[in-house]
Order: sequence, then structure tokens, then C-alpha cells
Amino acid sequence: MKVVIIKYNAGNVQSVMYALERIGASYELSDNAEVIRSAERIIFPGVGEASTAMKSLRENGLNKVIPTLKQPFLGTCVGMQLLCQSSEENNTECLGVFDIPILKFPRVKGFKVPQTGWNNISPLTPDGGTKKEVNPLLKGLRESEYVYYNHGYYAPLCDYTVAKTDYILEYSAMLQRDNFFAAQFHSEISGDVGEQIFKNFLEI
Repeated sequence: MKVVIIKYNAGNVQSVMYALERIGASYELSDNAEVIRSAERIIFPGVGEASTAMKSLRENGLNKVIPTLKQPFLGTCVGMQLLCQSSEENNTECLGVFDIPILKFPRVKGFKVPQTGWNNISPLTPDGGTKKEVNPLLKGLRESEYVYYNHGYYAPLCDYTVAKTDYILEYSAMLQRDNFFAAQFHSEISGDVGEQIFKNFLEI
């Protein structure tokens, strides 16, 4: 299987490479549009600031390519946020795959922003209830698993939400629209749970 990790101006790519190597998956790191279009699976990771990351995507023309892709696509952390319509981080226009805004966490006494550390994920049905048939990325996992987060901005609950997390408020831990999957947490450093999510993604 040809797996491509999108190369752009965002950190944490090395951790994703190590995670794929741990599960025996081969990959290619590329910012070439034709290489990305020819992939069977695409991973769009990232750590960093939204406007800088979007500038890098625009310079390579990938802002036009990504929304047109038809193969299974997984965005994580900043990668998830860039798939949304916009971000309050420096008032950034993003890719618009998910037509929702990324919002800044409110300041609430007793809560640190950014959220850094382990928190759980709770699967949802489209109407907001508890899922009986879980999203393909969550197969083989328990109803409430813990994963690693590091973020000061969040995606609100919406029609695309397939799992939620509660920190200051309830927000989208995972999104799906057609072939686009996204996770706010860092699958690549979420231990066995993260590895299972990557395995599930490669088997979709």
C-alpha cells in the first residue's frame, strides 16, 4: 500500500514516521501534488501555528489539491484544524473540508490553555448519542480510551463529529466527512490506542 505523509511547514512528522514503522507500514514523505494524488492512504499531521502552516500549503498549491482528494485521508492535531473552514488563530482561512470554525478555548479558572496531556474520547452517533456501531477508526477500542492532546484551539461539536472530548467544554475529538477523517489528538504518541487507530485507518 502506498501511504503518503504530507510534507509542509508543521512539526511532529518524525513521530508519525516512527508510529508507522512500529506497525510495519511503509510510507513516503512528500509535498508533490502528483505523488499525493497517487497515494492509497494520506496522512496530514502537524504541530504549529495555523497561518504559517496554511502559507506553506498555498506556496506548494496543496491548499487546492487536498480538498479534491478521494482516497482515505487522515488529519491529526493541526492537520485536523486546517481541514476546517477557518481558525481564530491569527484569523486564518483554512481548507474548508469541514465547514466549521476552529475556536480558541475560553479562559476558565482551574483550566490551563493549551490543554496538554491525556484525556479520553467518547464515540458519538450523528445525532449526538452514544455510538452502537463505532467509526471505522475506533474499531477494537473500548468505549472510552485515553489519548494525548496538546492544543489551545478546538473544533465545536457538529454534524461531522464522531467522537468528543470534554475539557472546559465538550468539543470534537474526531471528525469525518466522506473519505476525510480527522483527530484532534496526537495518534502517533497515544500509545497502543494511537497505533490501533493508525492500523484501522490503513485497513479502511
